[in-house]
Amino acid sequence: MTMLRRTALAAGLAGLTALLGAAPAAAQTEITVQHPLPTANSHYGAGAMAFKETLERLSNNRYRVTIQRNDNEREMIESVQIGTLDFTITSTGPVGNFVPEVRTVDVPFLFRDYAHARGALDSPIGQEILAKFQARGLVGVIWMENGFRHLTNSRREVNTPADIRGLKVRTMENQVHMRAFSTLGALPTPMAFSELIPALQQGTVDGQENPIPVIVANNINQVQRYLTLTGHVYSPALLIGSPALWGRLSAADRAIFLQAAQAGRDANRAKVTADEQSGVDELRRRGMTVTTSVDTAQFQTALAAAFTQYERELDGNLLRRLRDWK
Repeated sequence: MTMLRRTALAAGLAGLTALLGAAPAAAQTEITVQHPLPTANSHYGAGAMAFKETLERLSNNRYRVTIQRNDNEREMIESVQIGTLDFTITSTGPVGNFVPEVRTVDVPFLFRDYAHARGALDSPIGQEILAKFQARGLVGVIWMENGFRHLTNSRREVNTPADIRGLKVRTMENQVHMRAFSTLGALPTPMAFSELIPALQQGTVDGQENPIPVIVANNINQVQRYLTLTGHVYSPALLIGSPALWGRLSAADRAIFLQAAQAGRDANRAKVTADEQSGVDELRRRGMTVTTSVDTAQFQTALAAAFTQYERELDGNLLRRLRDWK
């Protein structure tokens, strides 16, 4: 065999070896998950990372997950709907505009505590709501959470419902939340989360409402002085998937994705619990004035007119089932 032929054969074998070695990588499927909070220290980041690690491990890396931040929740949901994004973790705020039944879980003072909220949403009642997503071109995979929402503002301490009157409060694009603040005499101003910090800096709005983990992770203390632990509404979150992806999965792979989703939910909730325990002290340390003693009954009484509207406009039976879950 001539030197030239040996060189050509060696090159061919090297090329074949490289091609065979590349085969496993070609078999991998890239999955993208987007959520609106910083990944490193947020409860969404904890959930997304647990989803990623579990899915990659259970699939022997046939699926590789990329986590990205996108603080425009509506845009993410629309991307999942048309199939240009695989998954999003999002608050329920904008989801009601796509799946109206989700608005029910956003009613103020619906859930007594975390055990009630988590238990009800994990129960068949919560699964019934997730089943409604399919008709809207989405896959409701699993309930996650933000936590109980609290009020911050830059103008004054809020101790009673009367103190809220006249405040311009940023809300999510959520008619249920907006009605509650209107009923209390505030001026609800819906806007995307991506617009919140500039709006607070410029005085476009006086305040906002979010769970402690969101307030901490986004340094809202830098643009707000007063925090009141109103706990006025439990804020769920959702892992939503693309039907384009979900429909292609085998039954075995779908089971793996669901296991990964459960791991993500558990990590997300654990982070919320940890942040709730340490977050208020951290916000005090950062200089916020915190009002901890809130007469919940006063707020419920002040919202009586809104509750009447919710019963009429939403699914009253579903509201009662969620409220009475034990």
